[in-house]
Amino acid sequence: MTTNIMVSLGGNAILKHSDKGTANEQLENIKQTSKIIVGLLEKDCHIGLTHGNGPQVGDILLAYDLSKETLAPMPLDVCVAQSQGMIGYMLQISLQNALKKSEIEKSVVTIITQTLVHHEDPHLKKPSKPIGPFFTAREASKNRKERGWVISDDSGRGYRRVVPSPLPIGFVEESSIKSLFDEGELVIAAGGGGIPVIKNRNGIFQGIEAVVDKDHTAALLASLIGAEILLVLTDVDKVALNYGKPNQKDLDHLTVSKAKEHLKNGHFPSGNMGPKIESIIDFLENGGKKAIITPLENVFDALNGKAGTTITLN
Repeated sequence: MTTNIMVSLGGNAILKHSDKGTANEQLENIKQTSKIIVGLLEKDCHIGLTHGNGPQVGDILLAYDLSKETLAPMPLDVCVAQSQGMIGYMLQISLQNALKKSEIEKSVVTIITQTLVHHEDPHLKKPSKPIGPFFTAREASKNRKERGWVISDDSGRGYRRVVPSPLPIGFVEESSIKSLFDEGELVIAAGGGGIPVIKNRNGIFQGIEAVVDKDHTAALLASLIGAEILLVLTDVDKVALNYGKPNQKDLDHLTVSKAKEHLKNGHFPSGNMGPKIESIIDFLENGGKKAIITPLENVFDALNGKAGTTITLN
């Protein structure tokens, strides 16, 4: 029996921290990722795919900043769209080749996805998500005055632009995503959380300068396609209590009630594991069977309960 799985790729599945960010590096990383995705297909899983874009959209913003005297910089929503197209293409070509090698007949399609956010989402008034390059104090002051950016100190490493990170409430392309998935295609959608758009009372869409939370987007996508499993691939072995401290405790399994308790007690920070746990709770309370947080290389063991952290409703 086929199992529907929503796979959410973390940034390290595309660009590792030690990489310079060349196309060849990213394609090589994606090649390895594609082997695992095709391995899931060989085990009678039907896959929907989404991904992060943090390093890539930051690089696009930096490129515009460095060339601003020659080329007009693009707004953030356009940059997110550019990153979706770039990463989508790399995933498509790599997955197509891996599918051919495994003699699997399946099309791969990337949908440049607009993610709807509410125009009164309180997160829109509280920029919090660091994005793009670091600036000196002088550059930060200039950008505040000339561009109207909100810029803050990033953990003492320098100054960075911060943008709103609203929650997703839907997708403009919902029917296309659902119908293609139901037809058996391998659909890549809402990369980087999707392009943030709001809709006014007249039904007119407008892109905004924001970054949609990609973990909540993955959960919303999973519910849309009727996924039984939400597979969150990240760079930590397991969800942990007291993460990074001498008394760190790794967790093999969590129920929704325990996850809520640990969230309330501050074990899952908003800038790290918090959004993943929150989004998984939403997914499970909306009909999902289970969610798994694990590194890419441990996927098959994690699906068998031998690695990662499994989260269930009860």
